[in-house]
Amino acid sequence: MTEKRIAPYGSWKSPITSDLVVKENVVQLQLALDGDDVYWLELRPQEKGRSVIVRRAADGTATDINPAPFNASTRVHEYGGASFMVDDGVVYFSNHADQRLYRHRPGEAPEPLTPEKAWRFADAVMDRKRQRLVCVREDHTDSPKEASNTIVAVSLNTGEAMVLIAGNDFYSSPRLSPDGNHLAWLTWNHPNMPWDGCELWVSELDEAGLIVTPHKVAGSVDESIFQPEWSPEGVLYFVSDRTGWWNLYRWRGGNVEALYPMEAEFGGPLWLFGVSIYGFVDGQIVCRYVKDGQAYLGLLNKATLELEPVALPYTFYYRVKAKDGRAILIAGSPTEAASVVALDLATRKLEVLSHPSSLVIDPGYVSIPQAIEFPTANGLTAHAFFYPPKNLDFSGPVNERPPLILISHGGPTSVALLLLDLGLQYWTSRGFAVVDVNYGGSTGYGRAYRERLDGQWGIVDMDDCTNAALYLVEQGLVDGDRLAVRGASAGGYTTLCCLTFKDVFKAGASHYGISDLEVFAVDTHKFESHYLERLVGPYPGRKDIYLERSPIHHIEKLSCGLILFQGLEDKIVLPNQAEMMFEAMRAKGLPVAYLAFEGEQHGFRQAATVRRALEAELYFYSKVFGFELREAIEPVEIENL
Repeated sequence: MTEKRIAPYGSWKSPITSDLVVKENVVQLQLALDGDDVYWLELRPQEKGRSVIVRRAADGTATDINPAPFNASTRVHEYGGASFMVDDGVVYFSNHADQRLYRHRPGEAPEPLTPEKAWRFADAVMDRKRQRLVCVREDHTDSPKEASNTIVAVSLNTGEAMVLIAGNDFYSSPRLSPDGNHLAWLTWNHPNMPWDGCELWVSELDEAGLIVTPHKVAGSVDESIFQPEWSPEGVLYFVSDRTGWWNLYRWRGGNVEALYPMEAEFGGPLWLFGVSIYGFVDGQIVCRYVKDGQAYLGLLNKATLELEPVALPYTFYYRVKAKDGRAILIAGSPTEAASVVALDLATRKLEVLSHPSSLVIDPGYVSIPQAIEFPTANGLTAHAFFYPPKNLDFSGPVNERPPLILISHGGPTSVALLLLDLGLQYWTSRGFAVVDVNYGGSTGYGRAYRERLDGQWGIVDMDDCTNAALYLVEQGLVDGDRLAVRGASAGGYTTLCCLTFKDVFKAGASHYGISDLEVFAVDTHKFESHYLERLVGPYPGRKDIYLERSPIHHIEKLSCGLILFQGLEDKIVLPNQAEMMFEAMRAKGLPVAYLAFEGEQHGFRQAATVRRALEAELYFYSKVFGFELREAIEPVEIENL
């Protein structure tokens, strides 16, 4: 075994290069089953972020469905999700460029189904009885900003859309009963987000397919419902957090029954359409649940209501489908990237259907996360995953502690994932310690933990992130003089708050983060246009809070370096947020850099962008923390350094 070289933390040479991160950064999203075929969606940075539907046939052959330049992506709610569905070999998908629905028959080119209008579609299900798709439509015809959201039926013969359900601000999850006679759906209104509170409705359909007897099954302004599904027997199942935890329920005979009360999360925040965490098979429910930030798989017997844990080598499950004795999952772990896998429920044999890469990384370069709990403000405890530096070839100097990069996740109602992320390992393999914080407001720890952020965004998240860093310093695990914080979107806002209102961090990186809450409240898209009323307060009634917690208005408190990244086509956090921060810091004389990317939206998808942003951030830290790089990186123009 070769003796390790001693080199300053942050300067280690790593085989996990930016090229490798980009190459292996194929993200697998939506799952669908059709006969013996399995379909999924791949987001491919090497194809400029194009989303490609892939079909895996029973014989193991995999085929791309939508040819270039078709991009199977919907912009409903801007975040999208459930952009395609399959029925008897025919694929229907939303195309990113024009947001029209297309039909793709085997052996033929995709053909447009819906007309060229300011419409967007998502979350479609097939109504074979009436030869139509039932889906969510977002109509931007009259008001590009405050679009009209409805549930519509799209004729397979004419492409005409008939409105079935309207009147509320938002809809999702239209689901037809197996006999086609009943429709279930979710709905909610401003200022709620679906994880704050929404309602589950069901209605009988007449012969023409119109709603005739709408009835509310569950939900309210403070009860969140998730993933309604009809069982093969025609019983409606769903997830509710009415007890403070997202648990499974069913509605039959007019009564709502709890299936397995448990202090665990069987649901999650509905940022994307079509998220599926359970499915029906052989009298059982295959379900994913989360305890203390880690995901597990279980089999719930529908008759006895007993839950059997299924031991698998995974800590992350993103999608769950089930059919013919098998569970089809998107699953991963801290040492394995998310893959499409099939589990034979009788033999418990696993088969990998699609792995995003054939690459095998030596475990000597992979940092394994440690779950930590740490004290935070108001006598509370918060959670995080700590990744120590790890490199087979290098060690740091004996008397030196590693610099820390603290990750503040987005949402803010999101969660740090126990999943191999080469973008994170890029840092640890170079000698950085990383802590991924599940601050108050994160999901996976129950509704009470989620509600810690109500009215306290910019305070609780900032305190928890700061206290996570200080805890690691106190434990002697990181260098208290070299603490950095980074985050994207809402995590970018928390990053800017930590840098502005706390004198703890020495550098930061904001990826399309919010610097001015007031501007965000006025400028952002419909889905999040009232989000801050719960997180911050009513606007403009409490404008004072918006100004008080906006980093842009308190530049005088900033005294460290910052690098900003922004997509110029971002419709969620507009480019003016980064531009204002850059100009203010430059005027004050603080070290600052700003990289803007053409063609990028909210979340970078193109290979060149991902590569440049990663390398630029490393370059910035090397200059701020004062270590030499062992690789050639295109310099970044840093003002005032």
